[in-house]
Amino acid sequence: MATAERIFGPRFDLAKKYHESLATDGVERGLIGPREVPRLWERHILNCAVVAELIDEGERVVDVGSGAGLPGIPLAIARPDLHVTLVEPLLRRTVYLAEFIEENDLNVLVVRGRAEQPGVKKEAGGADVVTSRAVAPLEKLAKWSLPLIHEGGRMLALKGSSAEEEIERDRTSLARMGAGKLEVVQCGVGVVPTPTIVVRAERVPRRFQRS
Repeated sequence: MATAERIFGPRFDLAKKYHESLATDGVERGLIGPREVPRLWERHILNCAVVAELIDEGERVVDVGSGAGLPGIPLAIARPDLHVTLVEPLLRRTVYLAEFIEENDLNVLVVRGRAEQPGVKKEAGGADVVTSRAVAPLEKLAKWSLPLIHEGGRMLALKGSSAEEEIERDRTSLARMGAGKLEVVQCGVGVVPTPTIVVRAERVPRRFQRS
């Protein structure tokens, strides 16, 4: 709990409300598996919140496939300076997210739809950062994420131990889509027991075009 207080600071009470919500409403609505409840802090909430160290002051963040709000809501709680948009296609999830956001007066927008849909691009596009967690393989994720960020913006994909392998496997197609400066970074080193692995890519001009 001391780690959570360190990460969330004066907004720790709000983080506790989110934890309680996930452990109750989140489970009842099928957004979180019951077995995840004992490790909500470490594996889910803190794991997401530490990614804030990769995001600059006041940036616009779009969270693709947000589900129960991970990582978007922990980021919004830890960093009230950010402008966070949650993109989620399923109605029951967006209803849950909207209710929690309204009840706790968070600076977060919920957009129902898929990242590749024109309406979503219009409403959420032009972001500085696009985040995602356990959504899709890297190549597909880049196809959804890159169109939502401006040139020079970043894609931050929370991944597991296979992150390096995914980059090597998809490097050519990622470059074709405009994903440059690919690297794997660890967030929360020395703060959380298990650092969060993130694939970071910058949107750059496309260097490879199909003939």
